[in-house]
Amino acid sequence: MLLNGKLVGWAEHGGLAQARRCAELGQALAEDQQTYLLGRLGHKLRSAVLALQESSRQAAFGRPELLEAVFEQAQEVGRRAAAIEVAGIQPKDSARGVVLGAVLNLALPIAARELPAGAVVLGSEPALVEAFTRIQEWMGGPGMTIAAEPVGSWWKVSVAPGNERRPLAVPEMGEPLIRLIVDTRLEGWLDSSSPDGADIYLRAQSSR
Repeated sequence: MLLNGKLVGWAEHGGLAQARRCAELGQALAEDQQTYLLGRLGHKLRSAVLALQESSRQAAFGRPELLEAVFEQAQEVGRRAAAIEVAGIQPKDSARGVVLGAVLNLALPIAARELPAGAVVLGSEPALVEAFTRIQEWMGGPGMTIAAEPVGSWWKVSVAPGNERRPLAVPEMGEPLIRLIVDTRLEGWLDSSSPDGADIYLRAQSSR
């Protein structure tokens, strides 16, 4: 189903009314997903702030050995605050053709790659960098691999986790946040059904 040139869903029967209904349902789902994610991330941020406050209080009153923990907790507060910003702010950058390899040079420099030379996706470059940076945090480590292949008018980007993958302290900063970025900021979709990794479908720039 296409509406104003945008993919809005799939249905057995077409029509403008059906396409509009698909777009409305998709928008409602995206808003629900964002609201839930912001609530969870806000809760995790408050927990980190409370832990930082307590460590700071103890360090200030006779426990200087906690200063290293204070530094680490302050970094964690920053990471959680950044995740809330990503989830809550709609980027203003317009979609354009972006070379996938250039994005991965910034976001996934450690990953082994199998990328065709002509892998150009259509999307916001900051959103692409953000998505793949968070994929590295979600699946990263030595042995991480990434490959891309064309599938119709899309690029299918397959990510396999590293050998030393570790669970995130805040699970919402992994798959749920990445899904929000891919599905709503990049108008693609994230398929995490495989136990061996995840596939990300991104719009391909049409050839001229």
